[in-house]
Amino acid sequence: MKHTISVLVEDEAGVLSRIAGLFARRGFNIESLAVGPAEQMGISRITMVVPGDDRVIEQLTKQLYKLINVLKVQDITETPCVERELMLLKVNASSTNRSEIIELAHIFRARVVDVAEESLTLEVVGDPGKMVAIVQVLQKFGLREIARTGKIALTRESGVNTEFLKSLEAKIS
Repeated sequence: MKHTISVLVEDEAGVLSRIAGLFARRGFNIESLAVGPAEQMGISRITMVVPGDDRVIEQLTKQLYKLINVLKVQDITETPCVERELMLLKVNASSTNRSEIIELAHIFRARVVDVAEESLTLEVVGDPGKMVAIVQVLQKFGLREIARTGKIALTRESGVNTEFLKSLEAKIS
């Protein structure tokens, strides 16, 4: 199972390196990593997607807390969250299929950010599932390049679980 881990750290040189080193020494993989300033000056939020069972994640959490500069570690996998990712996607586009690609981009609320003679570059923002879906749909045109950020996530103060709501909506439809 993939877990989303949110880590608050002091914003100091070498913190990310120590965390990456911890994962490497333990033989754990990080599938996605995003780092940026948090709400408080001098604090950064690291959001990681890590494969493993609950026992492995509990062990990682304990190890992370042993590192200097780590303030808070949360496994937010089962917590209602707002999750987003950014992807830039360069797709082959000829004059015959360009309008179809733009129409598909519109359906996914993607923006065309560059137009070239033989390609279009799209900007896609959304949950990780949306990223997978648009890649699958555009695959038939030929993908030239893909660049993705890691997943970022914040817990929902409202406590509303959108995955639960999506499953209810699917049952009703």
